[in-house]
Amino acid sequence: MGNLDLVTVIVIAVNVLFSMKGFNDYSFFEKYKFNTGAVRRGEQIRILTSGFLHVNTSHLFFNMLTLYFFASIVIALLGTLNFVIIYLGSLILGNLLSFYFHKDDSGYTAVGASGAVSGILYSAILLQPGMSLYMFFIPIPIPAYIFGIGYLLYSIYGMRAQNDNIGHDAHFGGAIGGYVLTLAMAPVLFQTNLLMVSLLAIPIVVLFVLNKTGKI
Repeated sequence: MGNLDLVTVIVIAVNVLFSMKGFNDYSFFEKYKFNTGAVRRGEQIRILTSGFLHVNTSHLFFNMLTLYFFASIVIALLGTLNFVIIYLGSLILGNLLSFYFHKDDSGYTAVGASGAVSGILYSAILLQPGMSLYMFFIPIPIPAYIFGIGYLLYSIYGMRAQNDNIGHDAHFGGAIGGYVLTLAMAPVLFQTNLLMVSLLAIPIVVLFVLNKTGKI
């Protein structure tokens, strides 16, 4: 983990440049952030552009740091083009899920690469579920697949509670994008690691059931 491939450098650079422009230009930020009302009026470009804007430098730093750690796994195992497809696909799916859950709230807004980064993270976990992750303030390694399941279950909790300013639905939608696209690109995983494929699908099934039963 943590190699800086050229495509990773480019993605990080685009995020930094776009975000810095947004930090210093309020009208630019307002024009390209995700906003449900604006998307409904036909400004679908915001579904993409909002993924390259960030609230502040801390928001930008942690998203890019996470991308840095996991991008190399996806690139090494699936290739540069597939990495870009997963990144952009997860970004878009994350914002589409946000739109689905907030379509009746014309004032809902969001920015950040979290959906795209979540897709890369979940893709990396699916490709290498046996790797261990270390979290801040937790001094012991966590198996990647356990982290992945816990991450999405926490996202479901956040979506239901709605007691913070975190875009949990975008995180979840991005992770679904990473999961589905990775399996489409590497269907051999159904044969070589069916158990992990099934385990990592659990939170997705939970969200589907909760949504169908009107509990989220």
